[in-house]
Amino acid sequence: MEINLGQLAFDIDFHPSQQLVTTGLINGDLHLYRYTSDSVPERVLQVHAHSESCRAARFINNGHAILTGSPDCSILATDVETGAAIARLEDAHGGAVNKLINLTESTVASGDDEGCIKVWDTRQQSCCNSFKVHEEYISDMTFAADSMKILGTSGDGTLSVCNLRRNKVQAQSEFSEEELLSVVIMKNGRKVVCSSHIGNLLLYSWGCFNDCSDRFVDFSPNSVDVLLKLDEDRLITGSETGLISLVGILPNRVIQPIAEHSEYPVEGLAFSHDKKFLGSIAHDQMLKLWDMDDLLQGSTKTLKHQAAVEDSDSDEMDMDNNPPKSKKGTKRKNASKAHVSGSSNNFFADLQMDG
Repeated sequence: MEINLGQLAFDIDFHPSQQLVTTGLINGDLHLYRYTSDSVPERVLQVHAHSESCRAARFINNGHAILTGSPDCSILATDVETGAAIARLEDAHGGAVNKLINLTESTVASGDDEGCIKVWDTRQQSCCNSFKVHEEYISDMTFAADSMKILGTSGDGTLSVCNLRRNKVQAQSEFSEEELLSVVIMKNGRKVVCSSHIGNLLLYSWGCFNDCSDRFVDFSPNSVDVLLKLDEDRLITGSETGLISLVGILPNRVIQPIAEHSEYPVEGLAFSHDKKFLGSIAHDQMLKLWDMDDLLQGSTKTLKHQAAVEDSDSDEMDMDNNPPKSKKGTKRKNASKAHVSGSSNNFFADLQMDG
């Protein structure tokens, strides 16, 4: 299934229980579509959410609202049913809001272009944690719920671990010349995988974040812009070549390319709530919904023909001889803004919902 958005999309997210998918667009619009397996997706909502681009979009409150972030430094909560603005925080960050993720039922995290990560607590109705950890934009975040830690990647080439219980930056990797673009936790929490702008996948062992323990270079020199965890042993990658691939972790191998969005870089990947569909967006202004059963048909057969490799890290690290590309600038230009102090105490006051 394909949807022509008419504008470049920066983010994609699926409703946690219904057949709805949302996208944030470069013109500041927020779109919401209803999809089924046997009909053309229908746009059910279009909202001009921000004065600048809508870089981040996430369903919150069990899908009752959509949270969006923008280079205008604001975070907006929009009602899914009516499209009405529930609440807007004008000065959420001192820089462009680039990423949003859900943490718990009552908390979300946001990351900006100046390297700051903030946590917003709907019960306290305010910002409860703030970490100025990176020197460049926050490219991605993921949450380790069991240990209450946020892992963040940045254009400064580092991976960070923010401890919410202690309200401090617990660890940060050494700087590298590779911009880290995406992060997932694999192997039942034992491994962290980051992708880079020169196509490497960097593997970190949990608790040993100073330097990566392994480097997978099969995609180099093409940037791997997004990682999406399929299960504890496999992930899906989106590349600047437009290819979407299934990748095994420890043993590290490209199992197979499973789709080609277009010839343009893949900007985002997400699963539907039931994992029946994979959603992809790229620089071609198209939203595509792929049937996961169709995509994975050949992967089991491929795996059976590959030699079994022991689940352990290599003692030797692959050498990277590819010079880094210039920094990605599509979403991050004109990101610097003067920070104006403003109260955030009432932002989530109207987001509380019954039951």
